[in-house]
Amino acid sequence: MAAKLIAFGESSAEPEAFAPAPERVLSGNPQQSAINHYAAAGDRLLAGEWRCEPGSWRVSYDPDEYEFCQILEGHVRLTDDAGPVREFRAGDAFVIEAGFRGVWETLSYCRKHYVICRLP
Repeated sequence: MAAKLIAFGESSAEPEAFAPAPERVLSGNPQQSAINHYAAAGDRLLAGEWRCEPGSWRVSYDPDEYEFCQILEGHVRLTDDAGPVREFRAGDAFVIEAGFRGVWETLSYCRKHYVICRLP
């Protein structure tokens, strides 16, 4: 089987709209959409583009769920329940480790590329 190269700009994937569960929303109206340009290993590996309107909500990553993010547009703040607060803007890249719990705050409209990996 030949390896494939997946170019996001050539993907025919359609955006999926969603929002955090109402009980997790802390402020604003963080309407979101994602375009999964790539999925493999039974959806244990996903890559695509995410967009979000301003707002904040509680997040809880599963014990096997890691996410790489590169902010393309906007400004976000992540507050770890353990205390550290980090802000990221267009051009910044970071990894959210498995088991992260805290608050995701989209301070201005945000677009990011993501890779989500669920390790067994």
